[in-house]
Amino acid sequence: MSSSKKIALAITGASGVQYGFRLLEVLLKKNHQVSLMLSKAAQIVTSMESELSLPGRKAEQKKYLSNRFDSDPDLLSIYGDEEWTSPLASGSARTDAMVVCPCSMSTLSQIAVGASSNLMERAADVMLKERRKLVIVPRETPFSDIHLENMLRLSRMGVVVMPANPGFYNKPQTVNDIIDFMVARVLDQLDIEQTLLPPWGEQAGDLKHQI
Repeated sequence: MSSSKKIALAITGASGVQYGFRLLEVLLKKNHQVSLMLSKAAQIVTSMESELSLPGRKAEQKKYLSNRFDSDPDLLSIYGDEEWTSPLASGSARTDAMVVCPCSMSTLSQIAVGASSNLMERAADVMLKERRKLVIVPRETPFSDIHLENMLRLSRMGVVVMPANPGFYNKPQTVNDIIDFMVARVLDQLDIEQTLLPPWGEQAGDLKHQI
């Protein structure tokens, strides 16, 4: 089994917040420590696209999400946009990996140029300067030249850029199947064991949708 890791998870206002929250659920249930950053736009999109009813205050959000995912509250920390005292703002506080899922084109652009205008961007900048794992899941279509150039810039820095492009060779039956495809691929990049999606060539059997 994978040992417990410290994962920073940023959810932006791009469409597809379901990917981010499903990833959060799996990480918590596998007893990994998660530092969650939700942009204001993400909270709005969450109410539009999902059944989640996020409270406004961080403490209430932590309680709500921990209860929702039936996980240990001590595994989840939630930080605001301008919480510069967060451990995520410094390379001296080690975080094993960071995922931005979904990642808006605005956030992608800011990370690509090192803007660090909020904690989410600063946390990504820390991962880059410390040469730690950074995974970005862009959710936009079509891509403009600017989007593609920013993704190429990040890829050349060592960032894993994996657009939310789920495959269909596993014959998904529900929206949750499609979501789990991408979440499984992200977990693979984090070197975290998962049974959401079997390796190519293996049958899913009764492993499908287990955590």
